[in-house]
Amino acid sequence: MSLAMFTLEDDHLVPAEIARSMWKHDQMHGVAVSGALARALELRLTELGRDDLSPARYTVDLFQPATMAPCTVETEVVREGRRICLIDAVLLQEGKRVARASCIFVLPTETPKGDVWTPDDHPKPPPEDLVPPSEEPRVPHFISDSPWSQSFPDHQNAGRKQTWQAGLPVVEGEDGTPFQSVASIADGTSMVVNWGSEGVKFINTDVTLALARRPVSREVGLSATDRVEHDGIAVGTAEVFDRAGPLGTAMVTAIANAGRPIDFGDVEFEDDGSRKPAEG
Repeated sequence: MSLAMFTLEDDHLVPAEIARSMWKHDQMHGVAVSGALARALELRLTELGRDDLSPARYTVDLFQPATMAPCTVETEVVREGRRICLIDAVLLQEGKRVARASCIFVLPTETPKGDVWTPDDHPKPPPEDLVPPSEEPRVPHFISDSPWSQSFPDHQNAGRKQTWQAGLPVVEGEDGTPFQSVASIADGTSMVVNWGSEGVKFINTDVTLALARRPVSREVGLSATDRVEHDGIAVGTAEVFDRAGPLGTAMVTAIANAGRPIDFGDVEFEDDGSRKPAEG
């Protein structure tokens, strides 16, 4: 299946239907915004010839709703050294800044000798007989108080959630990369930590992704690890993992949006992102 979040027209990224948010019809979701910014940052690193560096910290600020209009991304190399490179990116629509991101790329080296505490228990992907390894577009899988499934209504509960999904290519005709995939899926941390018994009533204002290594493929999982909420502000963190083990962590800050929640109680999706027809 050929499916991507944008088509490329000259230097403009044109959102595809699958980039449309459920918060508002003319709004682009954060997964697409984050993917576009990550792609631009990675391309700039390649232009520098620094394929020796690995993404270590990626942060996105979603300070204005991005619409379904064409957009461009501009990048700036803030600092480049032997062991570290910091690149900034900004997403523009009609000349206005609607989101920005920065990424610190670092040089991998040998792990020092000595023992340091690390958790013994890490989340695992769903069983391969249920979800065979594949980077083809498909509905995300979730586990909560209900077992692994692609049924969104089954997971509209107060249980602790994990998700497993294959990141979509950012631009049609491009394969996409593991970093672009994990950077876009990281926006889904808000779904993992803020989805409760009455749907999603918080909208995230940012995403911070910290990685010890790149994913081995475009398949990535998120597992809720913590959530704190007070006066309509929620902070949630998730462990990021793939089929080879833990990758790092993702964190989102979100603000209450209870007047316009996303209710998944009767919503099911096709693999192309469209809604399944309601039964009956």
